[in-house]
Amino acid sequence: MAQPARLTPPDYDSRTVVGAADEALARVEAATLALATIESRVRSNKILLRAIKAWKRGDTIKTAKLALEATEADDSNAQAFHLLALTLNKLGHLREALVTYERAFALDPEDADLVLNLGLTAWNLDLLEGAERMFRLFIEKRPDHPAGYNNLGSIQRDKGNLALAIDILRDAIYRMPDQSMLWNSLATVLAEEGRAEESLIFYQEALRLDPKFARVWHNLGYTYSHLGRLGEALEGYDRALELTASAHEKIETDHSRSICLIGMGRLEEGFKGYEIRHSPEFRAYLLHYTKAPLWQGEPLKGKRILVVGEQGLGDELMFANILPDLQQAVGEDGHLQIAVDPRLVPLFQRSYPEAEIGPYDDGKLEGRVVRVFQWARERGEPDFYAPMGTPLRHLRKRLADFPRAAFLKADPERRAGYRARLEALGPGPYVGICWRSMVMGAKRGKYYSPIDAWGPVLKLPGITFVNLQYGVVADELARAREQHGITIHNFAELNLKDDLDGAAALTDACDLVISAPTAAAALAGALGRETWFLVASRVWPQLGTEQYPWYRESRVFACEKFADWDPLFARICAALETFSRPREIVLSA
Repeated sequence: MAQPARLTPPDYDSRTVVGAADEALARVEAATLALATIESRVRSNKILLRAIKAWKRGDTIKTAKLALEATEADDSNAQAFHLLALTLNKLGHLREALVTYERAFALDPEDADLVLNLGLTAWNLDLLEGAERMFRLFIEKRPDHPAGYNNLGSIQRDKGNLALAIDILRDAIYRMPDQSMLWNSLATVLAEEGRAEESLIFYQEALRLDPKFARVWHNLGYTYSHLGRLGEALEGYDRALELTASAHEKIETDHSRSICLIGMGRLEEGFKGYEIRHSPEFRAYLLHYTKAPLWQGEPLKGKRILVVGEQGLGDELMFANILPDLQQAVGEDGHLQIAVDPRLVPLFQRSYPEAEIGPYDDGKLEGRVVRVFQWARERGEPDFYAPMGTPLRHLRKRLADFPRAAFLKADPERRAGYRARLEALGPGPYVGICWRSMVMGAKRGKYYSPIDAWGPVLKLPGITFVNLQYGVVADELARAREQHGITIHNFAELNLKDDLDGAAALTDACDLVISAPTAAAALAGALGRETWFLVASRVWPQLGTEQYPWYRESRVFACEKFADWDPLFARICAALETFSRPREIVLSA
């Protein structure tokens, strides 16, 4: 499935990137105004001056056309190529921008601002090695400019070299202690390393140096949010919105603020704000290939509405909470269409037999990611379409609107088969476990407990543990057996990643699921299976409660200190002993 072209860095909430658009524009303008003796350069520069005026007016399309015309008038005009690259980058055509920056660099390798912007575009395309080379070159040319160190340190963070990132930024701070951007970037790296509490000190120093640095207020809000301090997070986001002059940053902060509000339980306000993700300028904007209007809460009786899964698999499963409401709303004369991850089609067909279920696929259109579902348009466009999270604004305005019921159904025959296999292993309870996301790395690892930390739970007597962790797990299962002397039973023939209908059957055969906040946990909750979530700190799907209200029966075990897992597992042990006790009484009767 195609991945989105990156219009901004993927983890925008925790990174401050520094380009040189303003500096570059000033340089382009100055060079253009200089006396040119070659006729073609004179003609090119006249066009380029018009392009610069268009840029200053905010007319990016006009700028791009004029900059292109300037390069055609003189194909050796580095400043024309530089401005064209800037406009292509702003329009989201990153690969074309990169090629154009490279052309400009070949013509003028001494332009430091060009080097910086070339590195930034390479970075946004995940070309980390190339970006690193450009930032190191910029430092050579401008050793007293903080932007090079800022971006180089952040690149190392993205590569997982957190210690090196800290060293680069710390050394730069020794040289330039008055540069707020460096304190901010060092704080973000510390937060990524799991040192969120410590990072607050560095954010505060950045704000002492520059109290009006909107990006720092945003990042401070983001860090408070991940520490579960949502009131303080909201204050940070609000301050960022007051200060930012960037329309793009405003969209990103509005999005983060909406999630914060949802996490605080302010659902009506939060879900309304969450719709900002449909803005074409949002970093994760997803274009849907339909001419149908977005559903805005209109009556649906007798209508056809297409609901499209969005974001990660876990979100897609969780947001399916609203599907029973929509099925009821269209009535007997209406029609509900549901486009989901292809792996989910059998499960959703069984769960919603009156609806039309089909897969979506992702492609590219003019540099944008577009979600396609041709099967849903064979009888013409639906009356409405809605990304699966959009109906929350209209159908889940308060906690009481969540029905606390199962909304997916496992294959009963496969479930019975797995239940029989579990019972053959010995007495229950049968507890399915999942300890991490499949996509891990320096940025994500801090949110998940390693299997090594599960020892106290796994050693509890009288419980049969079942593997629900998808991906490659053989080494971790073997390590758990060696370290703790227990077996986490694994049905190796079942592909838990791709056979989600089989995963649903096995999950539903368990008595309890204990999991990190992953798709495995979302699947268990959607099936109505009791689910315990293990989280590094409070998370927004709790909606201000101690559960996940999306599901029939759930509990949340959150670390009192961010990612402090040992005390958490002691609490889980006590809860699991209580959970298993009634079963022991029944079995002995």
